[in-house]
Amino acid sequence: MGHSAAVWDYKAATEITKDWNGIDQVVLRSPQGASARVSLHGGQVTSWRSEHGEELLFTSSKAIFKPPKAIRGGIPICFPQFGNGGSLEQHGFARNKIWAIDDDPPPLRPNDSHGKSFVDLILRPSEEDLKCWPHSFEFRLRVSLATDGDLNLISRIRNVYCKPFSFSFAYHTYFSVSDISEVRIEGLETLDYLDNLFQRERFTEQGNAVTFESEVDRVYLSAPNGIAILDHEKKRTFVIRKDGLPDVVVWNPWEKKSKSMGDFGDEEYKQMVCVDGAAIVRPITLKPGEEWTGRVQLKVVPSSFCSDHLGL
Repeated sequence: MGHSAAVWDYKAATEITKDWNGIDQVVLRSPQGASARVSLHGGQVTSWRSEHGEELLFTSSKAIFKPPKAIRGGIPICFPQFGNGGSLEQHGFARNKIWAIDDDPPPLRPNDSHGKSFVDLILRPSEEDLKCWPHSFEFRLRVSLATDGDLNLISRIRNVYCKPFSFSFAYHTYFSVSDISEVRIEGLETLDYLDNLFQRERFTEQGNAVTFESEVDRVYLSAPNGIAILDHEKKRTFVIRKDGLPDVVVWNPWEKKSKSMGDFGDEEYKQMVCVDGAAIVRPITLKPGEEWTGRVQLKVVPSSFCSDHLGL
């Protein structure tokens, strides 16, 4: 706590350890005591803690941390496919692969590094990947933790293939909540959404906030770049800011679906909600040599900040 940002050594605040399967993971720390953990399994953020040590992401007690199984919780990266809307496995292959640390990434904007503890990861397709999805790409991911504990993810996907290709994408973020029936999401009112529980039929959001009384699995279209998740019981609000990601996925499996998932506890749906910055409805198309960038910033504030103050 005694560090000022000026003397805080961000390099020293980034530590590489191994998980119990021997897979590297990177721990990021902020001068105020917030932390984040990023596994090279899936390039996945598996923990984000506030300066008080409170875990802000949900991970199932039954999650399997062994590739090629995806980790149930944290922030899985869905690429190059979201859901089962294509020929690949559910949510694509990026979340199942072992990523590498990128020691020499192309530069980002100065404020994407200044005053932040960060790690750069890279994923390139294997021979096996190219058999099922025959497009050469470089996927660079920066995960950074700001001095104030904000978590930032920046994905840069470049086409290094001789022909155009298209993909869909999501940061499939599992937020930890006290009780799903006490949670409301603001910023999606009046938007159209595709309902995956009704064969992707299109509806318009009627409520003044999204609340939960049963299973929800929706893709909201043309969503604003700021969204808030209000957790009344914990008196805290998650603020999601996104860029390059026009859609927002909202998911909670509720009781019946929870019981059908082997890597998810029967009652755990009460403690989580997924709200994803995504590009799904209109896939991203890259010509040879082109690069796409999608960013998300996650912040947690006391709920006394109502959404009027958040500029949503």
